[in-house]
Amino acid sequence: MPKLTDTQTIILSRAATRPGNLAMPLPEGLHGAAAKMAVNRMITNGWVEEVDADLRKGEPLWRETGDGHGTTLIATEAGLAAIGIEPVAASAVASARKRKPQMAAEPAPTAGDADARKPVTIRAGTKQAQIIALLQRPEGASIAEIVEATAWQAHTARGAISGALKKKLGLPITAEKVEGRGTVYRLENA
Repeated sequence: MPKLTDTQTIILSRAATRPGNLAMPLPEGLHGAAAKMAVNRMITNGWVEEVDADLRKGEPLWRETGDGHGTTLIATEAGLAAIGIEPVAASAVASARKRKPQMAAEPAPTAGDADARKPVTIRAGTKQAQIIALLQRPEGASIAEIVEATAWQAHTARGAISGALKKKLGLPITAEKVEGRGTVYRLENA
């Protein structure tokens, strides 16, 4: 594991809990030259990257580009791996959340809402991470395969797919009947 400062660890840990791995806002008290130095070091190491901010979604700005647009910071797979979060599972969650359409009646989230959301962190080596890896395979996974990998009961595996992965994490999981395998679940566009 790379050597991280406390500030870098805090930034990446918070980013892992936010939709789309958004690294903004930075920790309270980190601003000015200290913020610029910390972020530039993280960009150099490939742990965060600057992307165009979607102001309609209320994403906090890292800097303004001068043409009426701004940029924000997101944690990369390398950054999440640096704090011990499995990149495959983290990217699946981030990409699914980016694809999730926002309802027209929903108000745009504010910067304060991002911190109020329940944190979502997928640790490497957990059964949830194992299930996500199985579902990301081109052939997907049947309940029997998930039961074999996790040593869970079949109803627990189905509940994890429905509750934890679909509802809590918002992952786009599809199910189809396949002759000889039963119902096969796949994580689409992961």
